[in-house]
Amino acid sequence: MTTLTAAQATDLVAANRILVRQGVLDAFGHVSVRTAPRADTFWLSRNLAPGSVTASDLLEHDLDGRTDDPRRPYLERFIHAEIYRRRPDVMAVVHSHSPSVVPFSVVDTGLRPILHMAGFLGGRTTPVFEISDVAGDASGLLITSSSLGAALARTLGDAPVALMRGHGSVAVGGSLQEVVYRAVYTEANAHAQATALALGNPRYLSAGEAAAANATISGQAVRAWDVWCEQVRPGMPAEDQAPGTGQE
Repeated sequence: MTTLTAAQATDLVAANRILVRQGVLDAFGHVSVRTAPRADTFWLSRNLAPGSVTASDLLEHDLDGRTDDPRRPYLERFIHAEIYRRRPDVMAVVHSHSPSVVPFSVVDTGLRPILHMAGFLGGRTTPVFEISDVAGDASGLLITSSSLGAALARTLGDAPVALMRGHGSVAVGGSLQEVVYRAVYTEANAHAQATALALGNPRYLSAGEAAAANATISGQAVRAWDVWCEQVRPGMPAEDQAPGTGQE
């Protein structure tokens, strides 16, 4: 088991509220964090709308999705558990249903980087998880078991983002700040790509351009994080407003 510091708790609460403000989460979706590299537990809110999450709502889970807290956990906690199990490099996970991303999960037109701010998507089409390959054609499309979480994690592979057909997406990062940035700019890229497709045939970033843009911009994610934190802090409970370091 690992301890969540006050700064880490503040940052996780802020991440929930930032993602709501940025239109990535709404009443649904969730974000989690590992407290240390390769930790075999992670922290995620109890089953609650993201905009209502406070530090007292955060529960520690193991990699089987179990928690000792009696309060009701998220149904899809297995998304986080199985990704952490297979990706020791991942320190934070966002699952969302952001509106511009979902359409790319149900058409042949793949989600690809069109914005330099989304260079992290890389020079390949974003993978799409097809749940019917695992659960048949009568599932509710939710990831409600370790086996489904594992199948999603396999689709994600070593990518930063995977889409979930008819459902949403998952984004991962090496820090909470990075995964929030990626989730926000995945939605921004999807919106821009859909707009460009309506106008004509987009020119996407090449693999080299995506890599160079990511190398330049990824280190600046903390700039976005800092300003987004300032925007949500007035609405956070006083006990959750102690500034995080952005580094834990």
